[in-house]
Amino acid sequence: MALPNKRPDDMARITTPELAQAFIEEQVAAVREQVGEKNVLLALSGGVDSSVVAALLIKAIGKQLICVHVNHGLMRKGESEQVVDVFRNQMDANLVYVDATDRFLDLLAGVAEPERKRKIIGAEFIRVFEEEARKVAGEVDFLAQGTIYPDILESKDGVKAHHNVGGLPEDLQFDLVEPVKLLYKDEVRVVGRELGLPENMVERQPFPGPGLGVRCLGAITRDRLEALREADAIVREEMEAAGVGAWQYFAVVPDMRATGVRDGVRAYEWPAIIRAINTVDVMTATVPELDWELLKRMTDRVTHEVPGICRVCYDLTPKPVGTVEWE
Repeated sequence: MALPNKRPDDMARITTPELAQAFIEEQVAAVREQVGEKNVLLALSGGVDSSVVAALLIKAIGKQLICVHVNHGLMRKGESEQVVDVFRNQMDANLVYVDATDRFLDLLAGVAEPERKRKIIGAEFIRVFEEEARKVAGEVDFLAQGTIYPDILESKDGVKAHHNVGGLPEDLQFDLVEPVKLLYKDEVRVVGRELGLPENMVERQPFPGPGLGVRCLGAITRDRLEALREADAIVREEMEAAGVGAWQYFAVVPDMRATGVRDGVRAYEWPAIIRAINTVDVMTATVPELDWELLKRMTDRVTHEVPGICRVCYDLTPKPVGTVEWE
């Protein structure tokens, strides 16, 4: 039986492994009752919510769950590989991996306007997922989603307008399975740990649906996108190693070049911009004062390890007047 869209007033906040385990047992039973012997389809992005739903449903119904992971070529370094490793190799999930990198990047070629990029990425994601859904449509009755309680609170009709699979056509409508839709994000993380998901997946930072597409500013090129992916990986690695407790941190590479000197020769390469913020509600955000040695270490690594980047800047702009993302 599907859960109501209203969180009971007396529902205890899930803050301990014991409470998480009780929730898992309750939802495993509920999913088995709802689904029976039928199959369930899930778009598995690798984000916290869809990963926890996947792990929960694998525990409940095993191979009756069909996970589809679409790699649009705009993921952070190693993320798609981790999804395959955790869910296919470790959890023995029924996982369909779709490498749609060329499809997305070909469509995005020459497109500089941020909103157009977002719309292209969102629409193509739905098309790719729809193609995979049609392949198993005769075998599937349910669609699982990583809806959480803030999604319900923020929407008028109970599902976020920008939800990844919210745009499936009328002839591909499934009954929904949403086992974590009454949980807040912090509770989802507690449940994820109890389900055995890796810590870096449970604590995955917020990542926009268009992925690196809105951090590779302007018209995306493959070489600049790859430089961004590598620079971003270095920034995240160094910030984590330094124990910086910022809410979010990442790299941005704009569509412009700066003059530098490399090996005694003039270089005309891209700058990388480090963005880090702290926030409670994302309506406002402050910028942490990072240790100078950390900033110098990130600069040294990015400029020496990432081909095509000759400068590093740190974005000091709070929100407002800036936004979290650059695009």
